[in-house]
Amino acid sequence: MNILDSFSVLLYLYWVLLLLVTMASLILAVLAFRLGKQPFAIASGGALAAALLLAAVPVGTAPAIFGVVIGLAALILAVIGGGPAAVLALQLATKNSVAPGSHGGILVGADAPAPVGDAETATAAAPPAPVHEVLRGGLTIGVLERLAVAGAILAGFPEALAVVVAIKGVGRFTELASSEARERFIIGTFASLIWACACAILVSLAQS
Repeated sequence: MNILDSFSVLLYLYWVLLLLVTMASLILAVLAFRLGKQPFAIASGGALAAALLLAAVPVGTAPAIFGVVIGLAALILAVIGGGPAAVLALQLATKNSVAPGSHGGILVGADAPAPVGDAETATAAAPPAPVHEVLRGGLTIGVLERLAVAGAILAGFPEALAVVVAIKGVGRFTELASSEARERFIIGTFASLIWACACAILVSLAQS
């Protein structure tokens, strides 16, 4: 075996490794999505970071079959994995101090559990509104926004990111009266979009 053949084998092993790491991140993301377990979400994020580091190695354009499979896996990872990533970010930020609703949102109002440290403020303020659920349908909206963002970036139209954020902001504007809703909207949106962008960057690096 000459040097050229050895280099070709190493390149093949490199693309196999990148594909395996990407698939590992996808499988862990699916487990996190289905089971709602933080360790799976953390492991999926670590695998995605490793895949990005591998893809950043300048070895040339991926072979057609690897490029297609990695692209499809990364697109699915962007859609599915962003949900657990956003949930993890929200749990770390809020410490589970906000009660979840029955339709994917959160409960705010008089009977909703107040965040830690806000009890005195809530008592001294004006009579709050009755308990109600805001930011409903967050899971479905998150899936659609990540699909739109990742697809737009892969299609070479990153400007669509601003359009997605604007549409979501306008649609949620009337629900952002409470600080809990604003916090969840901002953190969840940023975590979701960062994940989708990272997956799209993975494909761009692999195909560059």
